[in-house]
Amino acid sequence: MRREGGAAEKGPAYQVLADALRSQILSGELRSGDRLPAEAELCELYGVSRSTVREALRALTTERLLVTRRGVAGGSFVAAPQPGDIAGLVQSSLALLTSADSLSVESLIEVRFMLEVPAAGLAAARHADGDLEALEATMFDPDLTDLDAMFTANRDFHLSLLRATGNPVLEAVAAPIFGVVYERFIRRNAPDSFWAQVDHDHRDILDRVRAGDVAGAEEAQRAHLGDIRPTYEQIDRERRERGA
Repeated sequence: MRREGGAAEKGPAYQVLADALRSQILSGELRSGDRLPAEAELCELYGVSRSTVREALRALTTERLLVTRRGVAGGSFVAAPQPGDIAGLVQSSLALLTSADSLSVESLIEVRFMLEVPAAGLAAARHADGDLEALEATMFDPDLTDLDAMFTANRDFHLSLLRATGNPVLEAVAAPIFGVVYERFIRRNAPDSFWAQVDHDHRDILDRVRAGDVAGAEEAQRAHLGDIRPTYEQIDRERRERGA
């Protein structure tokens, strides 16, 4: 049993406790829906104060590993995270690295090629009618002046394409990379020609997916990423020059 402030501990006491509980969750020792012991019992089990327990639980809740319920039957329970929850946490971490220039736009685009090209092929092979409806709903008029609407439609197209693969891991891994690239480099900086290209490419990808053309969908997605890559790189160069 670890004691608060013991010599064997590494980092703050709450972090040591959070690490121990996280390990039990990730290993499956604690499963989705399991209720954690009450605060007083955790204090006794780990030899820590109530404030330490609360800080550890708060950290795990922020990571969406735990959910808190009020009432007589309440307490802290192991969460059942959805792909979107995981993607949000990954995107936040990647955004911090990008803002610190620890990640280049080239590295982010390279990973998009690695993940999204085969994802388009899987979507063509596996999509359901509902997936096609979701993709069709994201088509937009590139002559619109509402950047937020076009950004949202663009984001939803890529999310819908990932979901059409039937593989939730792809959404959790690929969606945050897309999100970082667009939030940081594209949302307010892309020229009108960029949005016209996006509209053209998305319609081409949708046609290939609808037809069940696996190779064609991959080819269209690869071409799409190649078409918009110069805009990313130009915006990144301008950003770096302004910061120099």
